[in-house]
Parts: sequence; C-alpha cells; structure tokens
Amino acid sequence: MQAQRRLRLGMVGGGQGAFIGAVHRIAGRLDDCYELVAASLSSDPVRAAASAAGLRLDPARSYADYQTMAREEAARPDGIDAVAIVTPNYLHAPMATAFLEAGIHVICDKPLAISLAEGEALAALARRRNRVFALTHVYSGYPMVRHARSLVAAGEIGEVRLVHVEYAQDWLAEAANQSAEFQRNNWHNDPLRAGPNGCLGDIGSHAYHLAGYVSGMLPEQVLAELHSFTPNRVLDDHVQVMLRYANGARGMLWSSQMATGCENGLRLRLFGSEASLSFEQENPNELWLTPQGGSAQRLTRGRVRGAAAEASTRVPSGHPEGYLEAFAQLYRDAATQIHAVEAGQPAPEVTHGMPDVNDGVAGLKFMSAVMESHRQGSRWLHVAS
Repeated sequence: MQAQRRLRLGMVGGGQGAFIGAVHRIAGRLDDCYELVAASLSSDPVRAAASAAGLRLDPARSYADYQTMAREEAARPDGIDAVAIVTPNYLHAPMATAFLEAGIHVICDKPLAISLAEGEALAALARRRNRVFALTHVYSGYPMVRHARSLVAAGEIGEVRLVHVEYAQDWLAEAANQSAEFQRNNWHNDPLRAGPNGCLGDIGSHAYHLAGYVSGMLPEQVLAELHSFTPNRVLDDHVQVMLRYANGARGMLWSSQMATGCENGLRLRLFGSEASLSFEQENPNELWLTPQGGSAQRLTRGRVRGAAAEASTRVPSGHPEGYLEAFAQLYRDAATQIHAVEAGQPAPEVTHGMPDVNDGVAGLKFMSAVMESHRQGSRWLHVAS
C-alpha cells in the first residue's frame, strides 16, 4: 500500500519560549504525518520572525497575523492542509473560525472557546465545511486510557456506579506565583484572555473529558463550588463538583492548582457493578482492574490485547510511552481523518477515539453549568444536553 503524503501543517502561536508550541511540533513529527511549513508564531512581528527563523521556516510563510495566514495559505497550491492553534483561550474561536472558513482543517488546544455560544458556532461551521476539528485533550491518547474505555464499553466492569476523577497540581501554591505582579502578568488569571474561569477551564476540563471518555457517560446534573485560595487572584484556583448521571450513577470531580506537593496528578477511578478501574496519568503505562471479590490486576501497556490500545502503542512492552506519544496519537488520528475526508471516505473506526469539536462543546456545557451552580450558592443544576 502506498504511504500517505505528509500533511502540510501551519501553526498559530507557540513561538520562542512557549512550552506547548514545541510539544505540538514534536507531536506532529513523531509519526511522520506532518511537515510544518507556515506559521504566525507571535502577535509581536519581530518575535514571530525570529521564532520562524529558529524553526527554519520560509520567511515568506512567516505571517504577522493569523488572518493573513489563513487567506494566503488557502490561495496557495501548496497551502497548509491543517493548522495547529496553540494560543491563549480567547483566541481559539476567532482563529479556528478564520481557518475553517478558508477550508483548512483545525487542531486546537483546549478549551474549545471561552463561551458556549462560540463553541457551538465552531461546531456548526466545522460540519458545514466538512473539516476535521481535533481538540487536544491529550490524556485520551494514552494506550491504557483507550484500553480502559474499551473495557467499559464491552461491559467488563458491569454498570458504572461511581465516577471519581481528580486533577491536582501545586504550581499556584508556590510563593513566587502568588505575588500581585505574577497574577497581573499571568494570562491564566485574566478573564479577557483565559475566559470566565481559571482552574476549571485549565485542568478541570481535562478531568471532565477523561471521565466521560472512559465511562461513556456525561453527567446530567452538577453541584459545584469554585474557590480561590491565591491572594490577588481573580479566577478560581480550586474546583469541586458533585455529579449525577442518567443511569443513577454518582460522581465527584476535583481539580486544584493549590494542592501542595502534587505535580500533575490526574487520576480516574470507575466503580462498576462487577469490577473497578483505576488510572493515574503520572504512571500512564499501567491500568488497575479489580473484580468484585477478586484480586487487583495490573494491566500494562504493550501486554494488553485490544485494538484500541494496540493502535496507539509504538514500542514493545517495558519501554515507557508517555505524554509526547499521547499528544502524537491525537495528531496521527487527525491526519488519518484528514486523509479520509480528502478522499471522500468516512473516518476510520480506529480514529473514533480522537477528541473533536463536539467534545469541546460538551466541556463548555459542563463548565457553564458548574459556574452557574456556584453562582446560585452551590445548588444542583442540569447540564444542557
């Protein structure tokens, strides 16, 4: 079978000093699916040009703004096939809109947008233009997360009764990160750039997506409290939410950036009528399955048998795979879907685990309900369907 060509990739944001920009570039190249050929790497033209030069991009395809980039790349016979959007939250929707309208596929950081209205408009536009829209909820790219999802879908743990998910970090607990100056300069604390929430959108959205991704369920009702422990902070740095599901299951979501001693503690536990599952992001190559009345079983990446895990596994068992490979999996899924769309074919089943614009809309509905529950004194509210 003839190998598919590399897709021509553009990037908006992610210039010099931007951690996440480098991650996206590595992810795009890891499986040899993409070649970065154009970019608008900063809103500062000097920094954008210097960043492009550092990546050895053609100066003619280093753009001062994303509008020009979308327009000119769409007009080129060798223009970009897809764009990676790696900017602060408030720019996701306008940038994605510009590229979708230009007929270009989109790979976007989460959250999808800063309002539900923006997100729903993006979903409608992606459908009208028949463009792939991948959302980088990276933790869904881990082989053991995909294996857990397949176990739940196959009924291996029985009916899901309890959903417990947490995402604990401590970077805002550092004294240096609590100063008034830091908070003023930190875009994560600026409602105009981050949106109406802080920790909720930053890491709570990941926790919410992971819980729904593996369990196959989204909550119907939430009771929530947002809080800020950090002096001089405008947006939340701590979130706790109780969850109710249509099948009678109950759940809890906790996300905090003030959890002293925690690094990147994303953890999911599902308790079913026949067994439980436990996954910890900091140990991504293993999954614990415990049957009711039986012994805990440690399942490891490279040893489990299942199409979902095998399709996202790159190296033999005992060789760790991690964050960069999970990111690359989403890029590989997106590339496969883009090739299928361009060939007039449906998305292959193996890529159905890729988070997309619809997952982004679901996350925005959840966050809207959480914020409203908090505003109303932490009362139970329905999540929009």
